[in-house]
Amino acid sequence: MTQSLPGQRPAQEQSFAGRARLPVVVVGAGPYGLSVAAHLRAAGIRVRIFGEVMGSWRHAMATGMFLKSTPAATDLSAPEPGGRLADFSRVHGEAELTELTPIPCDVFVRYGQWFQKRYVGEVDPARVVAVDRAASGAGFVVRLDGGQEFAAAAVVAATGLNGLAYVPEELRRLAPEGPGPDALVSHTSHHTDLSRYAGRRVAVIGGGQSALESAALLHEAGAEVQVLVRDRRVRWGMTPDLARPWTQRLAQPASPLGTGWVLAAVCKAPGAVRRLPAAARLLLFRRALGPSGGWWLRERVEDIVPVRTSRRVDHAEEMSDGTVRLKVTGPEGASSQTLTVDHVLAATGYRLDLDAVPFLSPEVRRTLACVPGSKAPQLTGTFESCVPGLYFTGSLAAPMFGPMMRFVAGTEFAATRIVRDAVRWSATY
Repeated sequence: MTQSLPGQRPAQEQSFAGRARLPVVVVGAGPYGLSVAAHLRAAGIRVRIFGEVMGSWRHAMATGMFLKSTPAATDLSAPEPGGRLADFSRVHGEAELTELTPIPCDVFVRYGQWFQKRYVGEVDPARVVAVDRAASGAGFVVRLDGGQEFAAAAVVAATGLNGLAYVPEELRRLAPEGPGPDALVSHTSHHTDLSRYAGRRVAVIGGGQSALESAALLHEAGAEVQVLVRDRRVRWGMTPDLARPWTQRLAQPASPLGTGWVLAAVCKAPGAVRRLPAAARLLLFRRALGPSGGWWLRERVEDIVPVRTSRRVDHAEEMSDGTVRLKVTGPEGASSQTLTVDHVLAATGYRLDLDAVPFLSPEVRRTLACVPGSKAPQLTGTFESCVPGLYFTGSLAAPMFGPMMRFVAGTEFAATRIVRDAVRWSATY
């Protein structure tokens, strides 16, 4: 039964009371799933949302990590005023967060849980294992891990980066059963506690925020760590200047993703990004934001943790004593070197791939059209795929709408447009 919650419109809610309309199903209870569900319920649309609230942020981020984004770029999208991160802090009597205040991940998780209770209500922790087209060709049949099946008017896939972690082939060979914290190689998303590697030698592969922050946490936990970076240098964010003169603000306008006209443009008009040629969109998606470390992290890494730039791992093999030997190519003209470690931590990012979305039936997956040059779905201006009533939001929408969809800052743009369109499916059934 639909509950009356803050953020809902009672008159609209009552207008739907007693009707046996099919729900809109939201798969995923992270920032995008919660934002979409909040707007659906505020619009009086019956909704069922599945997943663990802020699950990825609780289980794919190591203890002690911080968000790279600023507080102003970290708000979930509420259907009415009062749901910002600043509102959460004020309600709980916590210190105000500013651009000079890195946000602890645990604070963001608590904010998401508060947002859920205030605007969303019940979230079903059951796992969605299958989404298929209904036999009639309209609507969907959704199956849960407990065997329950039910009909849905529309489905919103908001699963974030779950299942999309990328580990290079030369490292995957070290873990025939799959990379994980107990294997010789793991991905940064596999960890909630890096202190397990205290006293061990760890090679971190990558040069972005995840690599650099994981290296800092490993060092602080007592591990012998070094970072291997493919690029020629490590890039760091600039310390925010809260009193920039107007000339600087004009030359380098601010945006949720950083300063500069390109970032300001893609944040201001994700819909315009979608109308660019596919090749231009993919180039923007891949290069608009390169790997870098947060400005506040620099003092914990530079001159403290060994960071080897212009390094590429060409081969990795397990030795008889259970260690890992890496063959590493150095700067141009330098000979290859070998490095022996106890564990390899891959901070190698994510690859968008519809085949890694496990609950889509084979028929649905075959029907979906992909962005040329990628395995991400083609989407309309309302985030609908070529399967009527099936929507994708968050990271899987980034090759269509630009890099803002990779961050929490994109929740308002996505949620409002999805809900505006999904109303028609709710009215159909």
